[in-house]
Amino acid sequence: MKKKLAFIFALAFALFIGWGALTPTTAQAATDDSLSQVQKKGKLVMGTSPDYPPYEFQATVHGKSKIVGMDVAVGQKIAKDLGVKLVVKSMSFDSLLVALQTGKVDMVISGMNPTPARKKNVDFTHLYYQGGYSIVVNKSEKGLYKDKDSFKGKTIGAQTGSTMFNETKKQTTGTKVKGMTSVSDLILALQSHKIDGVAMEKPSAQAYVANNKQLAMIPSHFDLSSSDTSAAVAFKKGSTSLVNAANKSVDQIRKQNLVNKKYLPAAGKHLKTNTVNTSMWHYWKAFLTGVKYTLIITVCSVFFGFILGVILSLARMAHGGVLKTGLRWLATAYVEFIRGTPMMVQVMFVYFGLGLIVNLPALTSGIIAISLNSGAYIAEYIRGGINSVDEGQTEAARSLGLTSASTLRYVVLPQALKNIWPSLGNEFITLIKDSSIVSIIGVSELIFQSNIVRSDTYRGVAPIAVIMVLYFIMTFTASRILNYFERRMQHD
Repeated sequence: MKKKLAFIFALAFALFIGWGALTPTTAQAATDDSLSQVQKKGKLVMGTSPDYPPYEFQATVHGKSKIVGMDVAVGQKIAKDLGVKLVVKSMSFDSLLVALQTGKVDMVISGMNPTPARKKNVDFTHLYYQGGYSIVVNKSEKGLYKDKDSFKGKTIGAQTGSTMFNETKKQTTGTKVKGMTSVSDLILALQSHKIDGVAMEKPSAQAYVANNKQLAMIPSHFDLSSSDTSAAVAFKKGSTSLVNAANKSVDQIRKQNLVNKKYLPAAGKHLKTNTVNTSMWHYWKAFLTGVKYTLIITVCSVFFGFILGVILSLARMAHGGVLKTGLRWLATAYVEFIRGTPMMVQVMFVYFGLGLIVNLPALTSGIIAISLNSGAYIAEYIRGGINSVDEGQTEAARSLGLTSASTLRYVVLPQALKNIWPSLGNEFITLIKDSSIVSIIGVSELIFQSNIVRSDTYRGVAPIAVIMVLYFIMTFTASRILNYFERRMQHD
């Protein structure tokens, strides 16, 4: 019965996703008000992955971390011509088109190539820039490689979901291709000799090499006749009026050669500024922000997860009529389904999937997803704790005239809480670390902030060492506090 219920729940889940994916298409077919909607709300939300200088990257401007680069300048030009404000939203590269299709962003500008496969799902503007491919290697190994054909038996890295990743797989023989969502991670993997080269667009390769003396660049010699190395702005499918308006700005950018004359030089200045002070202490505000959001997510998720866990555990232990039996089956199906799917998938579903119905902020989505996940595990802890209380306690309470509800509240649950306190403490500490998953939807927790620092400074290991220490401080402190209350419970 459990397996059947889990299957029904999974089927309903899949049908919901399918319905959500089809609904926008029908609405768009009826009318296109994309331009008027943007002008009505007064802002144009741009999605980007800020780890790809000089296209888009993080820089410290007037003491504050800010997303800059030539792509941001293109976005500002389009927003200005439309008479609205530009809002830049950061997320991983392979989540950008999903965010666009689910309405989280109005456009994507992230050095994105308008490939035929992508054109089936989104609309693109005219091209605003065209570059080429290069391969970044460690400077000490530059003499070993001439181009892509020199990596037989070696490993080349490329950003997951990018044209470089696909073309590297197609155009290399005997070479292992490793994909990562962040270029910063690829550079770190290169410097730690996990991979032997990183394929990326030439302007980005030049930016990394110019700001990191340990790196070098070699020509790729990719055959570009069958692939597109140009960049265009992506909009939601059917946004014809918005695309036409953006094309006017893009055409001006091409005609006046603004990318080469203005946008790239401005990005270069920010790149030089980033390397003036690369000490980790210089970025203490970024790390503090990460700690703050990590704790907010953890505390809120444990609080709401505990409430949900109590409800689910009581539902799973309900016996009696049809209603109680139905609640028990539903709670069992929920717990089994949540425990059987990755938290990362759940976070993305809440943010992107439910975003088709209600537009939730990234932080709220992250808290909801982790709370729903934590509730399933806490429910099992509480159920085990209740079962561990001797039945004689219940019988004694009932003989004294307490109702079933009062017995549960005043006799059973306090003893169960004492028994499961170590498990609840372990769940809290685990959530401190698992909160890092929400970085994939752009929440500014500790992992997200460390990626910002890595993009700012071109230092791969130092930011990771800092957040390891910060995570240890948080988990160790939480462990000591929880142990204190556990000892107090044992003396009661």
